[in-house]
Amino acid sequence: MSAALDISGNTLAVSAASLSRQFAGAPAADVLRAAIRDLYPGRIALVSSFGAEAAVLLHLVAQVDTAMPVLFIDTGKLFDETMAYREQLTARLGLTDLRVLHPDPALLGASDPSGTLWFRDADACCAIRKVEPLQRGLKSFDAWINGRKRFQARSRATLPVVEAVDGRLKFNPLADWTAEQLTDYASRHGLPAHPLVAQGFLSIGCAPCTQPVAPGEDARAGRWRGQDKVECGLHMALPARRVSEE
Repeated sequence: MSAALDISGNTLAVSAASLSRQFAGAPAADVLRAAIRDLYPGRIALVSSFGAEAAVLLHLVAQVDTAMPVLFIDTGKLFDETMAYREQLTARLGLTDLRVLHPDPALLGASDPSGTLWFRDADACCAIRKVEPLQRGLKSFDAWINGRKRFQARSRATLPVVEAVDGRLKFNPLADWTAEQLTDYASRHGLPAHPLVAQGFLSIGCAPCTQPVAPGEDARAGRWRGQDKVECGLHMALPARRVSEE
């Protein structure tokens, strides 16, 4: 680890702020190499939805380490197209450590036996189908990488490159990327698009809670349309207690 990236002895919050300053304006590839090779070798994972913009970050990570653990949450409510796209990209990029996380069957049986919790309480559904599986999946890691960008929604407009969340550093290497940069990168590297993008789906989550977006709308406007909800909980520390209280 280079001295410039030595975060030992710092609190996570101080480390996150320091790294965000150091990485300001840095290419995403440099952020990823530092995080994967220098800061957290063997102790960091990429979390990917294999959604509309996932190919770019997956490709960037594959250039650093194809054996990087990639965590994918199979909520049981995903589009068939997403599952097929996951297989396509995994093979195309040569990723060798895809880890599929599933909801706890006992929690599903207790809280969502009919599979319609998403309709009654979307937050509770996200808690048991997304948040709890990810909490389990991240237990053996000290840091993780995700693909959020500032342009995606107003709720992400001030997204830092590095955050301290729930006892781990969380890297957002594409935070300052634009939609045009993503498109250009995917084109230059011949990356396949998620099949639903051509149908107007610019942010793709679970099938019951995802719709196409109209021109000019936020990329995430089709998620939980008509509800006072803009995030699934993976990036907002949705209280895990909702799982046991339902």
